[in-house]
Amino acid sequence: MTRKAPGRSDRAVTVIKLFQMFPDEATSRKWLENNRWPNGERHCPHCGSLKTSTVLNERPMPYHCGECRQYFSVKTGTVMQSSKVALQKWVIAMYLMSRSLKGVSSMQFYRDLGLTQKTAWLLAQKVRQGWIDGGGNLAGKVEVDETYIGGKERNKHGDERLKGGRGAVEKAAVIGAKERNGKVRASVIAKTKTASLDGFVRENVEPGATVFTDEHSGYRHFFASFTHRSVRHGVGEYVNGMAHTNGIESFWAMLKRGYKGTYHKMSAKHLSRYVVEFAGRHNFRDLDTLAQMTMLAKGLDGKRLRYNDLVADHG
Repeated sequence: MTRKAPGRSDRAVTVIKLFQMFPDEATSRKWLENNRWPNGERHCPHCGSLKTSTVLNERPMPYHCGECRQYFSVKTGTVMQSSKVALQKWVIAMYLMSRSLKGVSSMQFYRDLGLTQKTAWLLAQKVRQGWIDGGGNLAGKVEVDETYIGGKERNKHGDERLKGGRGAVEKAAVIGAKERNGKVRASVIAKTKTASLDGFVRENVEPGATVFTDEHSGYRHFFASFTHRSVRHGVGEYVNGMAHTNGIESFWAMLKRGYKGTYHKMSAKHLSRYVVEFAGRHNFRDLDTLAQMTMLAKGLDGKRLRYNDLVADHG
């Protein structure tokens, strides 16, 4: 069966079908459990033991571990832990997040899920934690480029202003790499200096790859492990034979459309989660809606995100 790409009218899961599949809390919980514990192999998130049992009245939780004697649920050890949001609403949030190319704002969660704005914002940030990079470094022909996201310097408090590097200093720098016709990796960086660019490329690109960049001086000196080709954007050159960065620039365009059209603001403090969201959605764009939701659900395992940590001032 041919998989559907996001945005097509023949998407595999319509809103009507979604509510047929997940009409209540029980079906939502069962789906989440099947994703976390496939083939019925339920294990304790505290100690990993398979020696678990069902608690008849589900109090304090539905399952009990015979090894460490602790109780647990499908939420334990995930970003859902301690959340009072219904599991059905978590599933709907994953659906909304996976099917929208430009992202979903917390205001949409607030309106569609009947949550407070604070809870909706926290839920959106937690669901973003589920996006994963798809595994394996980028190889073959890889485009590398950086972009800048954020507001005007004069609109920021002094401690929010970013200094140094190429481009507008009032914006946060994001570096990205994209295989030709393939996966994307992207990350927020403090400065667009050689050390930052070098670390990102070496961490995400296989040695021996052909790397295409623009003429930024930060790319000139560290490609001993790669074949390096560049184009000179500064003099109006955007394609030089096979050398261009059009693919990663298309990804930047989608990210910025989400910034302007959906979120309107991505603070530097939380920008990394938005970047990971857009990269993850790109990397799994050829999967149908349910498969993307499944990837999101699996990505929630082993992660925690608390409201106090999100709003804390880390200086």
